[in-house]
Amino acid sequence: MSIPETAINARPQPSVLTRHDFPAGFRFGVATSSYQIEGAAHEDGRGPSIWDTFCREPGRISDGSSGDIACDHYHRWPEDLDLIRSLGVDAYRFSVAWPRIQPTGSGAVNAAGLDFYERLVDGMLERGLSPYATLYHWDLPQALQDAGGWDNRETAHRFAEYARIFAERLGDRVRSYATLNEPWCSSILSYQIGEHAPGLRDRRAALSAAHHLLLGHGEAVLALRSVVQQAEVGIVLNLNPAYPATTSPADAAAARSFDGEFNRWFLEPLLVGEYPRDTWEAYGQDVPDVHPGDLQTIRQPLDFMGVNYYSRGLISASGPARAEQSEFTAMDWEVYPQGLTDLLVRLKTDYLVPPIYITENGAAYHDVLEGDDVHDTARVRYFETHLNAVRAAADQGVDVRGYFAWSLMDNFEWAHGYSKRFGLVYVDYGDQRRILKDSAKWYRSLASSEARDD
Repeated sequence: MSIPETAINARPQPSVLTRHDFPAGFRFGVATSSYQIEGAAHEDGRGPSIWDTFCREPGRISDGSSGDIACDHYHRWPEDLDLIRSLGVDAYRFSVAWPRIQPTGSGAVNAAGLDFYERLVDGMLERGLSPYATLYHWDLPQALQDAGGWDNRETAHRFAEYARIFAERLGDRVRSYATLNEPWCSSILSYQIGEHAPGLRDRRAALSAAHHLLLGHGEAVLALRSVVQQAEVGIVLNLNPAYPATTSPADAAAARSFDGEFNRWFLEPLLVGEYPRDTWEAYGQDVPDVHPGDLQTIRQPLDFMGVNYYSRGLISASGPARAEQSEFTAMDWEVYPQGLTDLLVRLKTDYLVPPIYITENGAAYHDVLEGDDVHDTARVRYFETHLNAVRAAADQGVDVRGYFAWSLMDNFEWAHGYSKRFGLVYVDYGDQRRILKDSAKWYRSLASSEARDD
């Protein structure tokens, strides 16, 4: 994926946005994930996930917490759906906890788990919200990890079985499915860097996991389409456009390498049917075992591509660089909305890419609750500038059809525990109160505005 030359500090200017600024039919929504909000980790037959295990390993989570209770969404879902509806959005992107459906990742189905998601989906439809389901947002059943996890090819087959089970129950009501959320995170970040569950540091296992995740995606697409012929099926990738820190050839080469490992390693099997040759050669003996027919299975036609964007990679030959004059979030991620425009235009230019949804975009800040208010002006500016970036890409011909703000509410932020807040809605974890931040009120104003009808 080629890297355009873009000024380091270029960014779209904020403006007052309405739905009229976006293409006709453009959808606004909010997003969450199961382990981060549901809680009820030991209720109604749910099996343990790798995150339940990981959270109990000393030193893994910065504040020593877990998702055992999280936002208690499992019990408070009617209140939460009412909250979503009050924001004026069209759609809710949620994820399904595999251990609720199949406690051991295979075999017997847990009826109580399917019942929960049936209640949740029916509740969305009653409120006029379109369900956008993500089948895997990292909470792998622990029993499958005990058998090798995503490093074991069998896990791909079990994932397709689980996808079929969910669609057989809810396919008449859920018509949009993302198979995987951010396979880079559930392979490289989890099996090589060790920051996420299962917390390994093995590059060969990580690349094997990445391949089996993509294989599982392809098999799940086939399973879903066999059950719900009219389903809209896609995948969600976290993409991090790479920019060389200087004009030096060494920095350009480093940025190209980063792009291959972070972006093209996932984009090209899905959209081209092969792994990027330069990255494959760089990985040497650690490349995965690719069976005949695997890449054909992975390269299933997609109805959409979900793009999660938070920041860019600024890369030098000596490693990641930092634009000190830029603004940074509480995650220490650079605020760089121009990168989103560049990324979307590059996808359109370099690939035969399906329609795109921005499935996650948002920022963590050090929010302060003042009475019943959270004046998160930096987050308002973040959303405004990034939505302007989406609009700029649409103006350049990118077929982008929706935007899901991350996240609906503050939640368990993986290895950071509850120390980072991404929500439009503030959660008081002591009493589980939900409090609209200024960013939620701003987003509500946009989502409730007049849409284009052309």
